[in-house]
Amino acid sequence: MKSIQLTEALYEYLLSASLRETDVQRRLREDTISLPGAIMQIPPEQGQFMGLLAELMGARRCIEIGVYTGYSALSVALSLPKHAKLIACDVDPVNTRTAQRYWKEAGVDDIIDLRVGPALETLQHLLREDGEESYDMAFIDADKTEYDAYYEALIKLLRPGGLLIADNVLWGGRVSEPSRDDPDTTALRAFALKLRDDNRVTTSLLPVADGLLLAVKRKC
Repeated sequence: MKSIQLTEALYEYLLSASLRETDVQRRLREDTISLPGAIMQIPPEQGQFMGLLAELMGARRCIEIGVYTGYSALSVALSLPKHAKLIACDVDPVNTRTAQRYWKEAGVDDIIDLRVGPALETLQHLLREDGEESYDMAFIDADKTEYDAYYEALIKLLRPGGLLIADNVLWGGRVSEPSRDDPDTTALRAFALKLRDDNRVTTSLLPVADGLLLAVKRKC
């Protein structure tokens, strides 16, 4: 195995040597630590990586499924051009109010369009509203048992060459434990294997944070 194992000291070095985080991002991240469900917040190096991917792609139209307090959407929005659009989907009207406050402070509230409600319904609305192949990038970080359904809707919405990012695909290591057969773990295993064998996409599973699965929609 070639991947280095991160110690606490090495992780701190990683952040000090590479992290560029705005004051608004830092305060949002620190304010979220004390909230119930804080484990759902992505780490700052993941947010920076996602912003880099958006910039590399020249993304202008993005979708996020699973907002929580808004750090991931903020990280991506800060990397988007002025007239871009990020559709942010979540069912929680409470935590997303925190997100909206920080988005406004960061000056990206005109880029992020929050849709509160079941994400699958929002995605079907986007298909009717904007049509297929109308988005550049999508991020899934929500109900694990719905990953497959989100993917099938998003693969229609993404343009050829568009990027899908799925979070938590290593699931704290539980996906590698045969004794784990709970619905979330089972769904994540099936999702990774499905995308591995799906000729519609080119994929790579990376040990970033809790595991990121990247899938680029192939051009026909």
